[in-house]
Parts: sequence; C-alpha cells; structure tokens
Amino acid sequence: MNGEISRRGILAAGGALTASLATGVANARIRPQDMVPLIGPGYRPTDADEKGLWQQVERVEEEIAGSNLVIKGSGVDGYVRDLIGKVGGPAARDMRIYVVRVPEFNAMMFPTGFAVVFSGLILRMRNEAHLTGVIAHESAHFLRRHMIRQWRDMKRKSDLFAIGSLALGIGGAGAGVYTGDIAQLAQFGAILSLLRYSRELEAEADAMGARLMADAGYPPVEMANTWQQLIGELDLSAKYRRKPRERDLSLFQTHPLPETRMRDLRITAAELMVPGRSYDSRRAQYLQAIAPIRQMILDDQVKLNDPGASQYVINTLAQDGWNGLLRFYEGEVWRLRNRPGDDIRAAQSYAVAVAYPDAPADAWRWHGLSLMKQGRTAEGRVVLSRYLTMNPTAPDAPYIRAMVG
Repeated sequence: MNGEISRRGILAAGGALTASLATGVANARIRPQDMVPLIGPGYRPTDADEKGLWQQVERVEEEIAGSNLVIKGSGVDGYVRDLIGKVGGPAARDMRIYVVRVPEFNAMMFPTGFAVVFSGLILRMRNEAHLTGVIAHESAHFLRRHMIRQWRDMKRKSDLFAIGSLALGIGGAGAGVYTGDIAQLAQFGAILSLLRYSRELEAEADAMGARLMADAGYPPVEMANTWQQLIGELDLSAKYRRKPRERDLSLFQTHPLPETRMRDLRITAAELMVPGRSYDSRRAQYLQAIAPIRQMILDDQVKLNDPGASQYVINTLAQDGWNGLLRFYEGEVWRLRNRPGDDIRAAQSYAVAVAYPDAPADAWRWHGLSLMKQGRTAEGRVVLSRYLTMNPTAPDAPYIRAMVG
C-alpha cells in the first residue's frame, strides 16, 4: 500500500477503538447542574498509573498528527479547533483536535485531551450546533476524567488487566497504524475495549456536554437530534441490505441511544434553555466553513457503496434545501447501486443537478453520457462540451472530445 491506508480497514479498526472509549445506556438521568469539571487549565497527572497512560497516548497523538489522513490546508481544521474552544470548558486551551479523512460517523476523545473527528461526521452535521454537540460530549469525557476513572474501576474488579498491556496496545497503534498495518489499530481497540464507559459516565457526558453547548449559546436539543439522525441512517442502511441493523462500525455502538436516552437528552435540553435567551444553530457559518471539503467528503461517502446510508445522508442534508451537489450525488448513489432501473433514476438526478449553478463538472459529464445512451446525440454533445469547458484537463478529456467530435 506504500503507506496509504485502507479506509475500510481503518473503519473496522476505528469501530473497535471507539467502542472501547464509550458504551452503555444511561439508566438514570444526571442533572446538568450537578456536573462540574474535575480538571482545570494546564492539568497534568500526578499519579504513576495516569502518567504512564498519558505518555503512551502522547505517542499516538504524534502519529495521528503526522498522518496522511489528517485534513489540512482547507481551513476546516482551524474551524473545528475554534469550536472546541467554545465548548471545551475550562480546559479548552489544552485540547487538540484532528479532522481525519475517514467516511464514518464517529469521533473520539483521548485521556490527554486530544480528539479525533472523522470527516464522515462533518458531512452529516446540518449546522454548527450539531457538531458542537458531539464535541461537547467528547470534551465532557476529558473534563470528568472518565478514562482513568473507568480504568481504575476495572483494575479494582479484575487482575487480568495491566497498564503494561495497555501501553503495549497504544504503542503498537502509534507505531503501526500509519505505516499501513491496520491490525495494530485493531489490537489497540481490542485492548481499550476493556475500558468501556459505564452507564453513569455516559450519562455524565450527556449532561455536561449539553450544558457546555447551552453555555456557548447553542440549542442543546440539537444533541438529541444528532443521535436520532444516526439511528435513522443505520435503519435505512440495514433495510437496503436486508439485514439486521449493524452496530459495529459506527458511533451508535459507542453511544447507544434507545428511547430512554433520547428522552433524557430532551429533558436535559429543556432544563438548560433560559427563557428569553437567544440560541443559534449557526447553519450558514457551518456550511461556509466546510465548503472547501464538502464535495470530497460526499464523494467518499457515496463510494462506500452503502446506498441506504448514502441516500439517508443526502436526503437529510436536503431538508435544508437541494442544490446541484446533492442532486449529483443522489444520481451517483443510483449509478453505483446498479440495480434494474437505477440507470434511469441516476439520469434523472443528473438532469436535475445541472439546472443548479453549483453543479460539479461530473454532473455535466454523466448527464451528457446519459443523453448519448438514450440516443439524444446532439443534446449529449452540447452537454459534454460544457463538461470539457469546466474540466479541460480531466483524465477522460481525450475520450470525451472524440465523442463530441
């Protein structure tokens, strides 16, 4: 692979990894006003076991920071760092966050205060409040020192787990993941699976995360809306595949959300809303910030060839208005699924896409090819000429020029 990482592999490994960081369903709702940070600015561990844990995780952060998966230069990384500054609480300045190009609905927070956000999560968020809800939840895990608390609880209950094995797993991940050895990350996740958060700790992160959101001026109910959206996506994906809903490669495994937890999140949000105060989801700001990578992350999602999930994502984003980009990728979902009649559905989507001013060049390409296939040669040539004008150096430009004649 020459250092290039299999995204499917890292999805599998990432699922195992994040499963280790948070599982469980909140039994009893914890009041947000009872949640206070257990650490402040500049926190450093003093106990030997936590020091050892930090040292090993710092090695992992070094590897991630230098990874070819980290999205840099688009401005999105700086934007997300600004968000963690808003909802990271008193230790926000000590937190580091990396956006990685992995088309999965996921995020994770490590015990040293560095977090990883997957591009698939960025894609699915409809506004800034949705994203800050996830970031605030993960920040709460750090502020409440959940990982070390959970590990110590496990230590008291079992002699099977030792800091040495944990260090080995983390060290292996740091040394192996970004040289193409996905098995190392899977091993890391398997070891950390012993550190699954308890129901109480998950409830704490929900309550504190919602409070951090509200304090920053975001409507805290958006946290519950995000999880509800994820459930709908997983259901439609499973329906398309005619299989039971899978929970091994998503945030759903690390954050199970039955009706009881959804209810708790909504009650918490209602408690936090201050009458007369203005709350802003900041949709326009969000779309502007992610615009440089939106086509790329949509493309990554559709090429997973999970038509149920991709269709759900596109239709959910389109609730705020269709555009040429979404219509084009709607067509791509059908084209890649390639069942009887899908070519007609795809052709219809491409035709609609090019009516929008933001239609990508490939929308004109596939619309033109669809017209040629239908025998509408003259129209197809005109459309393909527009494609060549928009993308004259495309790899297939010589072939298209020959078709245009």
